[in-house]
Amino acid sequence: MSAPTTTAVRPLRIGPLVSATPVVLAPMAGITNTAYRQLCREQGEGFYVSEMITSRALVERTPETMRLISFTPAERPRSLQLYGVDPLTVAKAVEMIVAEDLADHVDLNFGCPVPKVTRKGGGSALPWKADLFRQIVRGAVTEASRGGVPVTVKMRKGIDDDHLTYLQAGRTAEQEGVAAVALHGRTASQHYSGHADWDAIARLRETVTSIPVLGNGDIWSAEDALDMVQRTGVDGVVVGRGCLGRPWLFADLEAGFAGRPERVRPGLRQVTQVLRRHAELLCEFYEDELRGCRDIRKHISWYFKGYAVGGDMRARLGLVDTLEALDELIADLDLDQPYPGAAAEGSRGRAGSPQARVALPEGWLESRELTGAAAEMIRQAELSVSGG
Repeated sequence: MSAPTTTAVRPLRIGPLVSATPVVLAPMAGITNTAYRQLCREQGEGFYVSEMITSRALVERTPETMRLISFTPAERPRSLQLYGVDPLTVAKAVEMIVAEDLADHVDLNFGCPVPKVTRKGGGSALPWKADLFRQIVRGAVTEASRGGVPVTVKMRKGIDDDHLTYLQAGRTAEQEGVAAVALHGRTASQHYSGHADWDAIARLRETVTSIPVLGNGDIWSAEDALDMVQRTGVDGVVVGRGCLGRPWLFADLEAGFAGRPERVRPGLRQVTQVLRRHAELLCEFYEDELRGCRDIRKHISWYFKGYAVGGDMRARLGLVDTLEALDELIADLDLDQPYPGAAAEGSRGRAGSPQARVALPEGWLESRELTGAAAEMIRQAELSVSGG
C-alpha cells in the first residue's frame, strides 16, 4: 500500500534549531516520557517534546519533576514543555533551565483543557487574561534568550466559541519574540471531541507571519499532515493522539514530507517487537520492571487496534507485571497476521465529551484583566498538575 508522492516542504526552524521533517510530537501526560520519545525519535526526525512540567515543581526540584525532565544523551534537540500561571515563577523556571542546561527548547503550555488546570486559570483558560499571557511569555523569552534557547507557545482556539483568544494570543506571542506558535484547532470546551478547525489554523497562519505556525488536530496519517499543510499554509504539524500505539507514524511523516511514497504497514509480529521494546524502555526509565510493565498496559489497546487479538488475551496483556510474562503472552499470538488496513488506522485515544461549561475561576470571564477573586485564585494554580 503506497501513497502518491508530494512536493517536499521546507525544514522546520525553531530559533537556531532545525528539523528537516516539520513535525512535532505533542506533549501528552503519562505518554511522552523518555521511553516513548526515544521510540518515536528512532522512526524519524522532528521535535519530540516532554510531558508538561509545572514551573513551580521545577523550581522546587520535586523528585518526580526532576525525573520527568531527564533526557537521554541521544535526545537532541531536547524539548521541554512548561506550564505556569505566575510570570515570576515561570521566569525562574526558565532561568533554571538555561543556567543548568536542562533543555534546548522550551514550549509554553496554554492549551491544556483538563478541568483541574482550567479551574485555576491555567492552560487553555489563561490567554483570556491577555496581560497575564503577555507577562508570562515576555518573562520566559527574556530569560531563555540569555542562553539562546528558543521559546514556543502551544494553545487552543479559546475557552469556547464565544470566548476565542487564539488570534490575539498569536499576535502577542509573535510580538514578544517567541520562535513559533502552535494551534490545536479546538476550544477547551470541545476537549478532544468533534473535528479540529483547520480553518482557524489557516487564519492564525494569515495573522502571524514572521515566525513558523504549526497546526495540531486530527492528524492520523502522513496524508492528513500533508493535507493540513496544503490547506492551511502552516510550516509544520504537531501530532498527538495519532501516534498512540503507532510510533512508526513518524517514519511515515518523514517519508511523506520528503515526497517519498513508502509507508510503514506492520504485521502483528513487527507490532509486538515495537511493543516489547517500548516496555523495555519503560522499565529502564522507571528503573523498576513492575512499574514499567504497569505503564505499558495502557498502550496495549492502541498497539493492537485492528488486529485479531481476542478480548481474553487483551485482558491478560493488560495485567502483565514482568517482561517475561509479556514475552509468554506475545508468543501465544498469531504473529503472522498481516497489516489489517483501515481497521488499524484512524482516531485513537479518548476524545472526551464536549463540555457545556468549562471549569474556570469564579468571575473569570467577566473581564480580560486579572483582578479580584481571579487574581487570588491564580496564585494557587501552580500545583503539581498535568494535562495535554
